[in-house]
Amino acid sequence: MSEIKILFVDDEPNILGGLRRMLRNMRHEWQMKFVGSGQEALQALQEEPFDVIVSDMRMPGMNGAELLIEVMNRYPRMIRIILSGYTDQDLILKAVRPAHQYLSKPSNADKIINTIKRAGNLRNLLKNENLLKIVAQVDTLPSLPDLYWEILHELRSENSSLQKIEKIISRDVGMTAKILQLVNSAFFGLPRHISIPAQAVSLLGIDIIKTLVLSVQIFSESDGGEIAGFSLKEIIDHSFYTAKMAKEIARAETGNNMVIDDAYMAGVLHDAGKMILCHNFPQQYAEVLALTKRKEIPEFMAEKEIFGTSHSKVGAYLMGLWGMSDAVVEDIAYHHNPAAAPDREFSSLTALYVANIFEKNLNGSHDSSKNSMDYNYLTGMGMENHVDDWQELCRKVKNRSNYSWSLPE
Repeated sequence: MSEIKILFVDDEPNILGGLRRMLRNMRHEWQMKFVGSGQEALQALQEEPFDVIVSDMRMPGMNGAELLIEVMNRYPRMIRIILSGYTDQDLILKAVRPAHQYLSKPSNADKIINTIKRAGNLRNLLKNENLLKIVAQVDTLPSLPDLYWEILHELRSENSSLQKIEKIISRDVGMTAKILQLVNSAFFGLPRHISIPAQAVSLLGIDIIKTLVLSVQIFSESDGGEIAGFSLKEIIDHSFYTAKMAKEIARAETGNNMVIDDAYMAGVLHDAGKMILCHNFPQQYAEVLALTKRKEIPEFMAEKEIFGTSHSKVGAYLMGLWGMSDAVVEDIAYHHNPAAAPDREFSSLTALYVANIFEKNLNGSHDSSKNSMDYNYLTGMGMENHVDDWQELCRKVKNRSNYSWSLPE
């Protein structure tokens, strides 16, 4: 991406002045404008386009959440960040849907610069302007209706159980993604990245989960308008099976908890882009499925012909905007072509790549006959002789019954 244009919004002149001084060294790479209110921000946006907006939360007249909702509706392609020192939980939770990320005050220059640079660099994943607008507007991923109503029922119950809530969320990709986005934000200031949904739910607690789901409405129910040949339930089942398989492969090869957790999380989220494309472009995705059968090519190749990109890049872009770790975003982006990734050693990406193929083959997916392993990639790492062992691990995971696959051990 070329020069990034950023709009900073804060009602305190001293804060704006501090931001100007802090970011002075970036003036040759960024175009920056500083305004003192939500109304001034909207006026500035009418006069010229910006790529990123960074707004304070508590401001007179129009607060940061209200401003970002306006920006999301009027200028959907913009990246939206909250930068605030307030710890008012109710106010902060209002920003969960319209804000891609939350930064706490005081933030040092490196944190602000790295967050904006990373968000700007994500644009390189998508070249389609229409897709940029659509994906940047996505604030939830569709959940299965049964699970959506199950979580509502549990949270409205007088005897809500945290354990039951954990189990429900851990079975749904959309719920998992949104909970992880929040728990890993600066609002909670956790010392490490959380990648297991059950851990995230425990850290948030029942009261915050109730507010998020019942008041802020961070989850959304699938409208049920399924495309012939596409099933949201099958995508979710595949995602969690793949996550568990990737986790076991990573455990066997590394024993490194960070790699194991990244492999699991990337497995859960690797097809989020497919959910976005199907939900927002049902007719075009029906063409993708038809093209897949007609030409006998994998879906991601058919997606490139129809959309000019694949679900892997769409999903990586959104998860990057939501602040998922660099490793998870990279895994999602390259899970069909790991040889194109910068890292050529065994990693969570390798585990995801292998697990995704084996899950489809073991499941007898219509796409399975086209899922051949890239042995050149594996040979380059000296791992080509591990394939049989990995396949056996995946088969054991697949043979486990009920929903045990979706809950981390």
